Amino acid sequence: MVRDLADDAPELQDVLAALDDPACRRIIMELNDPQTARELAEETDIPLSTLYRKLDLLTAASLVRELTEIREDGHHTSRYRLAVESVNISLTDDCEFDVTIERPPRTTDERLERLWSEVRKET
Repeated sequence: MVRDLADDAPELQDVLAALDDPACRRIIMELNDPQTARELAEETDIPLSTLYRKLDLLTAASLVRELTEIREDGHHTSRYRLAVESVNISLTDDCEFDVTIERPPRTTDERLERLWSEVRKET
């Protein structure tokens, strides 16, 4: 499932759980460019079934974004992209933890994908 992160405010516990997981951190370190799950599995030496679970953790925490790559042959694939530039965890005036995520600017393809998603909702 492709998630739109524009309005997502991740839960603190989701972010902490993902960042506490060594395999998730390894995936984050390898996501310099968008990659398929199979490419990530090869780069990280994480079994594919485990990698999908870790990608679910990372997407729930809004740290990784799943993109759909449209192919002419009709066999579309998912690519995963790092969705953050920084993660900040701070203490509010009420002594509660707050998580803030700074995101990189959207690519042209991502803006087009979001526009297309909005059009489909309207029809």
